Amino acid sequence: MAKLYNKKSVASMTATISESQAAFTYKGFNSKDIIGNFKSFDIDLVKQDIINHFYIRKGEKLMNPDFGTVIWDLLFEPFTEEVKKLIVEDVEQIINYDPRIAINSVVIDTTDMGIRIEADITYLPFNINEKMTFDFDKTNNIIN
Repeated sequence: MAKLYNKKSVASMTATISESQAAFTYKGFNSKDIIGNFKSFDIDLVKQDIINHFYIRKGEKLMNPDFGTVIWDLLFEPFTEEVKKLIVEDVEQIINYDPRIAINSVVIDTTDMGIRIEADITYLPFNINEKMTFDFDKTNNIIN
């Protein structure tokens, strides 16, 4: 049976899930650095969701102007204690936005061409700690 959504017909399908896929807690799609298979699972999916959140400048997301980060706007500001505090609060807000992870600590520092963030996080359902590092580059506007 087809359903009408946004003036486009979408056919409903029944998908069979293999037992190995059913064991995953989180399932999603990712088109970055994957050839042929766009599926992401569990921790890989959570990591990519965090990275995607940091790629969006606050105010850029349609219908959700509070989503995203202020770091892109602070790259060219002098690295004062006030700017550092704003970045720490922003990082904590972004990571706390996702209920699948918890933040343990955040360290902010400058690099030659930008800002480096080291966040110690815990993936809650798996009870796994990891330190993620984000380099915000002034010249290319990318996260390394």
